[in-house]
Amino acid sequence: MYDFHIHSDFSIDSKYSMEDMVTEAINKNMKSICFTDHVEFEVTEKKLDLAFNTKDYFRKINQVKYKYMNKIEILCGVELGMKPHLYKKYNEFISQNPFDFVLMSMHSIEGKDMYLDNYLKDIKPIEGLVKYYESLYECVLNYNDYDVLGHLDVVDRYFPENTQLPPPKEYMYLIEDILKLVIKNGKGIELNTSGMRYHLKYFHPKTELLKLYKSLGGEIITMGSDAHEPAFLNYKYKEGEKLLKELGFKYIFLFKERKKFPIHIS
Repeated sequence: MYDFHIHSDFSIDSKYSMEDMVTEAINKNMKSICFTDHVEFEVTEKKLDLAFNTKDYFRKINQVKYKYMNKIEILCGVELGMKPHLYKKYNEFISQNPFDFVLMSMHSIEGKDMYLDNYLKDIKPIEGLVKYYESLYECVLNYNDYDVLGHLDVVDRYFPENTQLPPPKEYMYLIEDILKLVIKNGKGIELNTSGMRYHLKYFHPKTELLKLYKSLGGEIITMGSDAHEPAFLNYKYKEGEKLLKELGFKYIFLFKERKKFPIHIS
């Protein structure tokens, strides 16, 4: 079992240490995990940089890596919270650090955080979805130093719970353009199981989007729980793996030193 989207207290929204996460992963008999703590530049109207100290980050990962090397593989990644005007800043950050794996996600629209700024509260769902996917397309078009696109349809999570989201067919043309670029550029997407922990009751991305990715020739896919606490490590891994197999995917992928390695789905 492999979890390639994990957070620790190096992320502002987690209070658990790397060692907390690692020991629980060992208890769950996991084979490989990758920490992908947040780096998010210019957050909220205050333009705060929410980023860990890379020297401390690599030092701590190396400590747990070697302490538990006979029990589990521990890899070092990062989750970038991309914004269209920050390509150069993220390029500099990634080029200066030897990550194994880079997730590119988007948590904001028009410079406003979907959670912290509650951006989607008073916007019609279809309008918010179109703005999100248009911005994500711009990021995928103009930024290339990443490996996998994180939780593609995470925007669904930030609408009020009683909001009826429009069917995917109403905005699928935007997602198709994004996925075509992802595939053309040799990148992948992740199956992020965290959606099942919210009111959505489906993975990110939803099945319709996974089917589209597969039909377009997409093959590169990682599995991630997006765990911010030990209890959610490897969350619904077997269900996610089963879904991928049913949809015709043969492999999930691991990344080491920014190189991809296929693992056959059992």
